Amino acid sequence: QVQLVESGGGLVQAGGSLRLSCAASGSTFSSYGMGWFRQAPGKEREFVAAISWGGDRTSYANSVKGRFTISRDNAKNTVYLQMNSLKPEDTAVYYCAADQNGGAKNYGYDYWGQGTRVTVSS
Repeated sequence: QVQLVESGGGLVQAGGSLRLSCAASGSTFSSYGMGWFRQAPGKEREFVAAISWGGDRTSYANSVKGRFTISRDNAKNTVYLQMNSLKPEDTAVYYCAADQNGGAKNYGYDYWGQGTRVTVSS
């Protein structure tokens, strides 16, 4: 089992940047695929980005492609989401998730963090 704790959320103006972090503990982090999801007010949770266990494969939602970058540091048991050129529609609670199968997929994650809130003002 793995525990996930997100950090780095906050209030930022449109066009600005934030970097989210997700610290993992409790199991072999380097074997897990990791993903970021978000849930905006009144909407369902949606996939944002994912990275495979070794970091060689990534995937992104079309809405964030070219603006967001997912990365991981297995030595620090941490996955990151660098968010640039933020838009008001990026406002959401962002969740980190871990996949025991190690892939970079957009569904079927086994463990979830509690989320960190990102607010982008216009």
